[in-house]
This record gives sequence, C-alpha cells and structure tokens, in this order.
Amino acid sequence: MAASSASSSPMLTKFESKSSRAKGLAFHPKRPWILVSLHSSTIQLWDYRMGTLIDRFEEHDGPVRGIDFHKTQPLFVSGGDDYKIKVWSYQTRRCLFTLNGHLDYVRTVFFHHELPWIISASDDQTIRIWNWQNRSLICTMTGHNHYAMCAQFHPKEDLVASASLDQSVRVWDISGLRKKHSAPTSTTFEDQMAVSRSGQDRADMFGNTDAVVKFVLEGHDRGVNWVAFHPTLPLLVSAGDDRLVKLWRMSETKAWEVDTCRGHFQNSSAALFHPHQDLILSVGEDKTIRVWDLNKRTSVQSFKRENDRFWVLAAHPEINLFAAGHDNGVMVFKLERERPASAVHQNQLFYITKEKHVRSYDFGKNVESPSMLSLRKLGSPWTPPRTLSFNPAERSILVTSSADNGVYELISLPRDASGAVEPSNTLRGSGKSAVFVARNRFAVFNQGNQQIDIKDLSNSTTKTLKPPPGTTDMVYGGPGCLLLITPTTVYLYDIQQKKQLAELAVSGVKYVVWSTDGLHAALLSKHNVTIINKSLEQVSTLHETIRIKSACWDDAGVLLYSTLNHIKYTLMNGDNGIVRTLEHTVYLVRVKGRSVYCLDRASKPKLLTIDPTEYRFKLALVKRHYDEMLNIIKNSSLVGQSIISYLQKKGYPEIALQFVQDPQTRFELAIECGNLDVAVEMAKELDRPKLWQRLSTEALAHGNHQVVEMTYQKLRQFDKLSFLYLATGDGAKLQRMAKIAEHRGDMTSRFQNSLYLGNDVESRIEMFQELDQYPLAYLTAKANGLEDRCQEILEASGMTEEQIVLPTMGKPVRPAKVVVKTHERNWPARSTGVSSFEKALMAEGEETGAGDTNGFAADDDLLASEENGAAEGFMGDEHDDDDAAAGWDMGDDGAAGDEDDDFVDVSAETSGGAAAGSEADLWVRNSPLAADHAAAGQFESAMNLLSKQIGAVNFAPLESRFLEIYAASRTFLPANAGLPPLVNFVRRTPLETDSRKLLPFIPRDLSSVHATEMAKGKAAMKANKLAEGTAAFRSALALLTVNAATSAAEATEATDALHQAAQYLLAMAIELERRQLLGSASSTDLSALPEDKKKKVLELSAYFTIPALEPQHRALTLFSAMNFASRNRQMGSALGFANALLEEGGGNARFRETATRIKAQAERSPTDPIAIDFDPFTRFAVCAASYTPIYAGEPSVACPLDGVLYQPRYKGVVCSVCQVCEVGGRGGGVRLMG
Repeated sequence: MAASSASSSPMLTKFESKSSRAKGLAFHPKRPWILVSLHSSTIQLWDYRMGTLIDRFEEHDGPVRGIDFHKTQPLFVSGGDDYKIKVWSYQTRRCLFTLNGHLDYVRTVFFHHELPWIISASDDQTIRIWNWQNRSLICTMTGHNHYAMCAQFHPKEDLVASASLDQSVRVWDISGLRKKHSAPTSTTFEDQMAVSRSGQDRADMFGNTDAVVKFVLEGHDRGVNWVAFHPTLPLLVSAGDDRLVKLWRMSETKAWEVDTCRGHFQNSSAALFHPHQDLILSVGEDKTIRVWDLNKRTSVQSFKRENDRFWVLAAHPEINLFAAGHDNGVMVFKLERERPASAVHQNQLFYITKEKHVRSYDFGKNVESPSMLSLRKLGSPWTPPRTLSFNPAERSILVTSSADNGVYELISLPRDASGAVEPSNTLRGSGKSAVFVARNRFAVFNQGNQQIDIKDLSNSTTKTLKPPPGTTDMVYGGPGCLLLITPTTVYLYDIQQKKQLAELAVSGVKYVVWSTDGLHAALLSKHNVTIINKSLEQVSTLHETIRIKSACWDDAGVLLYSTLNHIKYTLMNGDNGIVRTLEHTVYLVRVKGRSVYCLDRASKPKLLTIDPTEYRFKLALVKRHYDEMLNIIKNSSLVGQSIISYLQKKGYPEIALQFVQDPQTRFELAIECGNLDVAVEMAKELDRPKLWQRLSTEALAHGNHQVVEMTYQKLRQFDKLSFLYLATGDGAKLQRMAKIAEHRGDMTSRFQNSLYLGNDVESRIEMFQELDQYPLAYLTAKANGLEDRCQEILEASGMTEEQIVLPTMGKPVRPAKVVVKTHERNWPARSTGVSSFEKALMAEGEETGAGDTNGFAADDDLLASEENGAAEGFMGDEHDDDDAAAGWDMGDDGAAGDEDDDFVDVSAETSGGAAAGSEADLWVRNSPLAADHAAAGQFESAMNLLSKQIGAVNFAPLESRFLEIYAASRTFLPANAGLPPLVNFVRRTPLETDSRKLLPFIPRDLSSVHATEMAKGKAAMKANKLAEGTAAFRSALALLTVNAATSAAEATEATDALHQAAQYLLAMAIELERRQLLGSASSTDLSALPEDKKKKVLELSAYFTIPALEPQHRALTLFSAMNFASRNRQMGSALGFANALLEEGGGNARFRETATRIKAQAERSPTDPIAIDFDPFTRFAVCAASYTPIYAGEPSVACPLDGVLYQPRYKGVVCSVCQVCEVGGRGGGVRLMG
C-alpha cells in the first residue's frame, strides 16, 4: 500500500486482500479470522495471519453491508440490500435461518454482548432488535426520519446509539426491553411501585415502547454515517457527510458535543475509539485513515491510499489490530510496533516499558528493578522506542525512535534505580539506527542521506562511511563490523578498513540475533530464518507460514524462535520443530535450561517453562553423541510420531525402535533396520498374514532361511516350503512335506514333492492310478524300467501292449543334488552390521540372548504336528482341514534348536566390523546417500534408499545417472597381459585417512547443473522452445535427485533448484497441452473448437501463469496469457493479466507498453464471454495430471520429490513431472547430505 503519514511512524499493514468493494468487517474475538462483506453479495472469511481465504458465503442478493461475529458461539450475522438478515454457522458453513421484516436495505447488524439479541439499522428508517434464539422481532425503534445508517449496543450498559442521514445521533434506553425479556424475579409490589415512581419501568407501567429515546444529539450539518460508544468512558464518536468527526459526552441526564475533529476533505464514512489508548480512528471517502488524539482532538497520524475510498472500519476486541474496507478489498493493520526495545548483557535484561521507562531484569534472581529513567520526551507520545543498545563499559544506552524520520538518544544509566527520573545528560541526533560498535564508539545510520557516522561518546563524528545503495537498516555485525541490510541483500562491513567483507542474498531481513559465542547469527525476516556464521556464510534456512516475531540462542547452539502462536527451534542443519504453544505473542530474550525469558506486548518480563528434550536429542543425534542420546531415552518421556518419523527420515530406524511400544510400528521399524529378532517377536504378537508375508520377504533377502521357513509354515505355503527344503538340502523335511501333502489330499503337491525327492517313483505311479490317469502311470513306469508295474497297469486298464504307441523315450533324469547342505546354517546374504548406537546400547549392559539371534530358535517345530496329524489318521475329510491348520502351532521336535551355536557363529561372521572387500563397500557403509551407493555399484540399495526417501517407483529416468556416477568414481590401469586391470577409486574426500569417512567422487555438482541444464532450460523457455526446455529441466531433476551436497546450505540450494525445475516443467507441460488442443503453437483461433475445448484452452492459458517461475519468465507467461485472452475477446481475464504484468514490473518495455494498451481496451468492457475456472484473487495450485485448480484447503496429494500437487484421485500413479516418484507416496524428501 502506498501510504503517507502525518507523522513519520508508518502504519504496519499485516494483511491485504483484493476483491470488490468491502462494506462490512468483523474480527473474530479469539481466532485470527476476519469476515468481509462485499458489494458483490459475497461474504469472505479470511485468516489474516496466514493470508488465506478460508470460506465464502453467497446467499444474499445484492450488496452485504452489515456483518458481525458472535462473541462466544460459532455464529455470525449478516444484513444486505435484499432486506434480509441471515444468521450463519461457520462450523457447518451454511445459513441457519433468515430474519425478515425490514422494508429496505439493511445497513448494519451487531450481536449483543451477552443477550441473544441482534440489532439492525435499515434504510426503512427503523432500528430493530431481534432474538436470534427464538428467531423473533422483539423491538422496533422508530424516530429517525431518514435512512438509519448505523446502530450499536453499548458494550456494558442497556443503551443503543444510532446514526441517521437525518443529521442526528440518537441514544436509546433499552433497560425496559431487557426486563421484559428476562426471566421473572420475585420482587414485591412495593418494589415494583418504587421502580415505577422512579420512571425506570415506563415501558410496561405506562404503555410506552420498550426502547425510549434518551438523547438526541444534533450538530452534524449533513447525514451521519457512523456512531460508536467508548468501551469504558461515557463518550460517543460519530462520522458524517459533513466531513467531520464529532466527540460527544453523556451523563445520566444529558449529552453534549465535546469537540470536532476536522481534517477529512470528503465524507467521513466511519469512526471508532481505540480499545486500549486515548485515540480515535476514522476513515473517509478522501481515501485516508486518520488517527486523532482523544484528549487534544488533534491529528496524530494520517495514511492515504492511491485510488481507493474507505467505507468501513473495525477494531479487534482483544489485540492491537484494526481493519479498513475500501473500494478494492480490505487491509488489516496496526498503528505502531508492539515489540519492546530491549538489550541483554550477561545476566541482565534492559528494556523500555509502555510508559517509556527504562527498567532492568535480573535473570538469576528473577527480579524486576524499579524504573531507572523516563524517556517520555523521546520521539512523539504515540511512537514507542524502536531499538536499545547497551554499553556495559560506560553503563550507557542508545535508544532510537522512528519519530521525525528517526532520532536517537545517548543516555547514561544511573547505578541505582531510584524511580522514573528524567535523564540529565542526554545527547541526541537524527538517524534511523544507532548501535555501539566499541567501548567508546557508536555508529549512526541516516537513511535519508544514505550515510553512516561513527561517533564518540560526546556525540562528535569521527568517521563517515558510505553504505551500499539502498541500505535500509544497520545492526551490530561482530567486533569492528556492521551488518548493513538492503531489501534483498545483507552486507558485512569492516568499519576500520572501510570496506565490504562479504554479502549474502537474503530478502526482507528485519532483525539479527547473535549467538552468545558470537560465531553465528540468525537473520529474521517476516517468514524466514537464515542462520549464518560470523563471515556471513549461510549455514541453513527455514520458512514459516506464520510471522516470525523473535529469536534467541541457547547455550548448546540451538536457535529458539517465536511466531505469533508458537515457540519453535531449529538446529544448524535446518531441522526444526515446536517447543510449546503460546496463548499470547511474546518476544524471546534468553534461554537457559528449561526456562525461556521473554517480554510480552505490554513490555512485561515473563518466564516460560519449556521441555528441551526433543531438540537436545536431535542435537546429540547430529553430533553423534550416543551416550547422551541413551541418557535422554532412558530418563525422559520423549515419544510421539514426530520423533519416530524424524529418526526414520534421517536413516536411524534402529534408534526409533527404542521409542516405540506399538507392535505395528515396532514391526515396521524392525523391517526397515533389518532387526529380524524384533520383527519376528512383533509378527507373533500381531499374527497377521500380511506381516508374515513381509517378514518372509525380508528374511529371504537377509538369507535367514530359518525365519523364512517359519513364515512359510505360518502362511501354510506348502509349495514354497518344499522348494526351500530342496534348495537347502533338507531331505528329512522334504519327506515330511510329502506325507503332509498325502494327508491333505493335495495331488499336485504330492507330485511336486515326489519329483523333488527323485527316487520316489512308486508313489507317483500310485498317485496316477488313484486319479485314474493310467496312461501317465504307464509312462512313468515304462520310463523308469518297471516292467512288472507296466503289466499290472495294462491289466487294470484292460489293454495290451500292442495297442499302445509310445513316443521316443530317453533315460529318466534325477534332480540335482545339493552340493553343500545349507539347512543347518543361515545364508549370509545381507550384512546386518551393528550401528554405533546399537554398540553404545550394548555397552550399557543390555544383554541379548546369543542363541536366539533369529528370535525363534527355541520355538516348536511346526512341521512335527502335521506329521503327527497324518499318523493319527485324520486325513481325507474336507472339514478336517481347519483342525490340521490349527495343529501348526503344536508339537515339539526341537530340531530347530539343535543348531543354536552355529547360528551364533554365522551371525558373528556377517555382522562383525571386519574390513570390507573393497573401498566401494566402505562407501555403502559410510553413507546413506543413493549417489554413494550407486558409485559403489550397489544399484539395488540405491534404489531402495530412493524408494524410502522419495517414494521412487520408476527408475528408468535415473539409469543413465547411476551409470554415470559409477563410471566417474573409479579409474582402470592396464596390468600385465592376461591380468585384469588395476582399479583405483576416486574420492571426494581425498585427504581423509579415517576409513569411516571415505566417500566417492560424485560428478556434476550443483553449480554445474545450474550452469548447464538449468540455464539451458531457462534459455529454452525464453526462446519458446518448450520441448527442449522440458528435456533440460528433466535432466536437471535426475542430476539433482542422485547427488551429494558438501554443506547444509548447498543441500538446501539443491532442493530449491529441484523444486524450481519442477515448476518450470509444470508450466511447460500446461502450455504444451494447450498447444496440442489448438493443434498449433502459434494459432489463437478458437472458432473451430467445441465449447468445452474452448473453455479448456482458455483455462490452460490462464494456468500457465500459476507455477512459480523467475520474474522474467513469469512476465512471459503473463504476456502470453494476456495476448491470448485479448485476441479471443476475454477482456476481463486480459485486464487481470495486464494488471499483474504492470504491478510486478516484469518483462521489457514492449511488454509494459502492450499491457498498458490492452488494459485501456479491456477497462471499457471487462467481461469474459466464456466463463473459465480461474480466480486471480485466490491462491491455488494446478494439478500436474488434470491441469485443474487445487484451492487452499482442498484435499490434494503431492510428489515426495518435487512437491508438485495432484488431485487425490491420482494417488499412486507415477508423477508426470519427475517421472520417478509415486504421487502421494511415502518419503520426507531427497537426501543430499550424510
């Protein structure tokens, strides 16, 4: 907003919306919501903290002028030009009922503060009071002889004030109405007569109306638009078409005009009292918001918009927030900063109170000192001090104020706090910022002339510096240095050398908080925290959707910061979380252990208790302090899905396992970290077929065929069991499986087991005879040379040998024998080495049974029961199958337990810490990155990592990248003839000697991708070669997905680049789809298309502007959409795109010239012949599959890699942007750092 002020203090705009004219406003008393009723008949519900539209309500016909929230119930009321008053529930999102009775426009509606009443004012010259519980009209107040523009209840007393275009303000007594509609009381006849004699019960005793005119206030020369009561004093304020704001006072018997505030030069639309200060606010059609001193009736501040007239004004009942409605929407604002000026030195906090008194607070004693000084004369009365800088050597303070374009005062603090005395030796000057830079020097920044003066303690300038152009603020930057802030960059400036040491591109920095050791600082902007080191190098960054208010460091190097409703933390690597919620906004000043010291908005010190366990645990995890982690696990109640998810995301499922009691979650974590002991234990407890199936797959991958055997038995997978026994050479159990198959009557299984056994020809012949398959029985006997059996079969079938024609037969083949019988030991197929944490855990003395390494060694032999069942003869009847199944959990053979010692040996061999076969094996062990696993040639484990991290399911686009990394990480030197070449591994840590830190070289780092693929894609975008651009950005996605970063900052930058490439791919896909529907890249003619395709093409042209592209490319999308809409006479859409292009200032001069011309054309008739689903005033994303909008609050699913959104019906398909991940799949994002 372009605002100018009568004083130098700017208005702090917290939220702005764009819409048609706003005629009514209402703040929710508790939630950060505001209702806006529009001239277009829509009611909008906004979250002004998040800047999001929550809901719309559209049942009125015509403008909606009145709106109000109920104080306690989930209701609001509206009144409009359709003569109707509607009561809505914002929980069910519908109109509950309508109150009919007014005969003309309804101007205002308000709820009573305690009774179930609604008051309404109307152009039918009446004020009406309704009972919303029984939905009835209880009072009609007549007396005005022109439109009643406004009527409000008194906040405490039984009074109503009304304003009318008949130039009067009326105050009504409604005490009679309260008595009439209240519950009856047990008063005596004498009490009633006494009341009647006093005239207080006139409504009933003398037949008068329930609402009596108490005062008629006349003084306006033209119609009165608004009237409001003071929240506590007997005052009223009114605003009228005579451009005046009048102040009125009333007593029990009379009311009179106190004074007039003159300054508006058009009609004054509304006025109200500041809820907490002696101020009056007013708005008018002269496009201004004005603030007046209630006591002096003089103008304090004035803010002017460029083009929009103001129509309505509202104040938040609890906090210092106001809202004003104008021709193009609404704005929510504060009059002044509420952040107390403060400084911390060692164990003391120095701060300035609301009364402008300097006080101190002792952190050790938790004691607040009396006032030390009064700064009443600093700046203007309504402008609080901005900053405070403390000099411990001289015990002096520098205080700045934004009044009069910035002033500062240098004041010496008294040793003893003796009261709010005026300072005696004050040195003043002009400057926006002032900060101590040495014991006897301070720096003053003057924004007007862009100059920094270094001054001594006598306020004399000793040195002058010229900051970078556009500098807006200056803060302390370390010893002998300053941090200079511009809107887009922060500079580190050396005072002595008068030169710039470093710069960092960070936008919108408002505050800087240094760590106690001075090695790191946090740059706070409205929605971002950037952590830097003392050389201005970025360490990490994070984004918050809620405004960030303050921050401070704890002793361990963790940054705690506060938003409007939370205290949160962030580690150096960017990991963050919530510490506690806040009822009210606070400003952090010190963190010590479990105590957080802060100042509230009333400048009162507060001590909050927090639980630092979560961030201390994460810090210990990052620093690999496993002993501290174990101590936290044992001595705290750190549980919850968030910490489990965090540990899984970071690749520590074995640690997450220590927090979990839920069997299902423990099973999932055990499978993830390969802990088969716990997995078996949890599978037994849950006993679900799906879990046994997953356990069998995982155990098979580990080579633990004994667990596989148990799972197959649990699942009754007989064929797989037979094949397992064949593969492991366990002939005895194969014999059992044959008996079980015979008992079950499963002929196929009998035949299979007979083949596996090899020498069991007789059983096969008998089985064929039982099935009357005599030809197969004869062939089997003949092939195996059993002539006697052949004759028996011929006799049984009634045939002779001459009648049979046999094919040429070879010799029977026996199944291959197992060379080494492996059923006695597990197969070491996958290493399950013990992690450092597990070693620390074992060092604590938590012994595990070595003999039960697989979690089942002492279990019963489940096959024995099947064999026993067969021997006992319950075979044949189908109903016995259930009993046979139940028998799988009975019996005790003990065979599985005989080999416990062997299991221990095998486990020791495979899980020990012996050196790997080559350096590539070390890479896999040392790193959780897919790129490093690909370099080692472990493509399968790399794919598994990507599947867990980003839900990858289609690896074809990454194949060339895997091969590229593998080839780049090793060189081959030719050896002697006949010998293989010598392999040399190429490291990215060439100076490292510790084998645990060896890592492979990964080709194509972030800067290379930026310079090549990203640059090529953007150039293709500019040149309108979208197919080439798509290929370039998709290549960039593959390169960034499988890569390794050298720092947290680089990892963050790579993630940002990945998301940017995805946005470009989405934009190009939308535009290519539009061109395909048109049949030509250059065609704009829609005449040949059917109506539905016309609409779709126009929508795609509009959606092309939605993805987040760089400004110059966004200008291209706006220009394209504007031209396309203009050529198809969609002048409403063309106007919106032209305005956006001009507002954002992107593109070249030709773009702006064309936009100006089209805007002028469109403003004559801003309509769209074809209505499209595109709202330029509502934030939404575009589904990457259907190219349809997804509005805020609507359900959606995202690609775990690039964050592109999809409609929920596309969950489970492969992302069309990255072509790698499953939409809506699990994963916390690509991992680029170990």
